[in-house]
Amino acid sequence: MPPRPRRSALYLPASNARAIAKAQTLDADMVILDLEDAVAPEAKADARAAAAAAVREGGFGRRELIVRINALTTEWGIADLRAIAAAEPDGILVPKVDSPHALADVRSLMGTATPLWAMVETCACLPVLHAIAGVTGLGGLVMGTNDLALEMRARLLPGRAPFLPVLTAAVAAARAHGAAVLDGVCNDFTDLDRFRAECEQGRDFGFDGKTVIHPAQIAPCNAVFGPSTEELAWADAVIAAFDQPENADKGAVRVDGRMVERLHLEEALRLRALAGVTAA
Repeated sequence: MPPRPRRSALYLPASNARAIAKAQTLDADMVILDLEDAVAPEAKADARAAAAAAVREGGFGRRELIVRINALTTEWGIADLRAIAAAEPDGILVPKVDSPHALADVRSLMGTATPLWAMVETCACLPVLHAIAGVTGLGGLVMGTNDLALEMRARLLPGRAPFLPVLTAAVAAARAHGAAVLDGVCNDFTDLDRFRAECEQGRDFGFDGKTVIHPAQIAPCNAVFGPSTEELAWADAVIAAFDQPENADKGAVRVDGRMVERLHLEEALRLRALAGVTAA
């Protein structure tokens, strides 16, 4: 199977019917219908019903449709989980995941095998990130840098220095278990230069993509997290080199004056496949 593009994941409130309709026309790879932070308490029940209806009605095309529920410890969490699991979206995003046991509790209440995604947004989850990422049926990790900053009493400064160790740990945990991992949001959606810089930082760290909060952030996000012209040229050169009959049994070959191993061939094939999917 070709890799599924997850360059951009657009959060939108499930209570906003116009936003849901618009999201079906946008170029985001993922849409996250939010029942948690973006929905006021008095609107939670209506948002839940709207999210379930949106999932059932479809219309999102190739976009991966995820629903973020409220935590099970809240008065809305269990009702959210049951309603959304029954609608069978592409995934359910669980907030405030402190341990792998929290995901086990969610799974025990579900009647489907819908993939679970976990927010990385509490101090308690950081020492057990590998265990969380290793939970069976986990689709991926999503950085919740706003909540994490609040708990840590840290500042979300340009460059995000206080969070660099956490970002690295989350990517490493996800990669160790073959899970996807998405970077956190950039709150200032009017400053696209800062947003692009965060995208480039996240790409360099190894994230698959980034969560976004405004349609204007989608295009730069896709551009940064998609394979570049230079990367594809490198990938094609590596693939061509290993396709040569004389290199069939070699573990390493020379490409453009540099030694390239077969592990680089795997990355080259992934980039070429990703480019094919995103161009479709």
